[in-house]
Amino acid sequence: MRKITIAVLALIIVGMLIPTGFSADSNVVITYGETTYGNSNYKSIVDSFFSSQTGMDIGNAGSKIITADQVNQISGGISGKTYNSNQILSSALVDLNDNDNLQVSVDKSKITTITGDMYISALKSAGITAGHVYVTSPVSATGESALAGIMNSYEEVTDVEIPETVKQAASDEIYTEAQIVDNSGVDADRLSDLVDQVKNEVSDKNVTDHDTIVNIINNYVQTNNINITNVDIENLANSIEQVQNVQGDVNYYKEQVGDLLNNGTSSGFSLDGLFDWIKSFINGI
Repeated sequence: MRKITIAVLALIIVGMLIPTGFSADSNVVITYGETTYGNSNYKSIVDSFFSSQTGMDIGNAGSKIITADQVNQISGGISGKTYNSNQILSSALVDLNDNDNLQVSVDKSKITTITGDMYISALKSAGITAGHVYVTSPVSATGESALAGIMNSYEEVTDVEIPETVKQAASDEIYTEAQIVDNSGVDADRLSDLVDQVKNEVSDKNVTDHDTIVNIINNYVQTNNINITNVDIENLANSIEQVQNVQGDVNYYKEQVGDLLNNGTSSGFSLDGLFDWIKSFINGI
């Protein structure tokens, strides 16, 4: 009888501790574009993709809505674009349970411009090097706005805010690559490889001079036989220079989330330890 009484008491304690809206897995967050979230058919399409790709019960994941206002805060100063509430379609799932290396799986049937490698490159520019990200949309979309949702997901899971300067630099990188693909018709994956090569050399040599970055880009453009315009090269140099200039903020962010991303843990509420305690406590009576 005493064990039953304590077991009931323990369950009451659990009920008191679980916060409203508690997710069974605090390491998984979905960010829905507000257009997608507001349309039940669109949301169902997105959820089906996430469920099929991850094998998860999507109902156990946390969720947030990314609004046009949130996207415009980033895109406005980069592209000059202003999105309406009926244009935010891209959605993303971030899973930190699978965090040995950063992976991005893109629904290529819906995301038309931004590739997985482009997201990886931009996220690494922001100091994010772990987790598995899935990106989709209910209808065709470029995927540019998804980056805001992805970074928001990492903030939600880790409870650490990404500096605005870092968000701007990562978003500018995505936008610049998308514009080059659109303007020059260059293969997106080849462009992404080029950007990675340039960023690695710029980082290794700690280059901050704009003209030097332009020369490095030109060298890789010739080596890889990629046909892009001088304007594209200038824009790419500006983007990479911006990434290089915010490395202090990137390093600060990486210090804050280092243990969380490396160990697959988050500051979110977890029942595992509590249930273990309850079990040992009851068994010990």
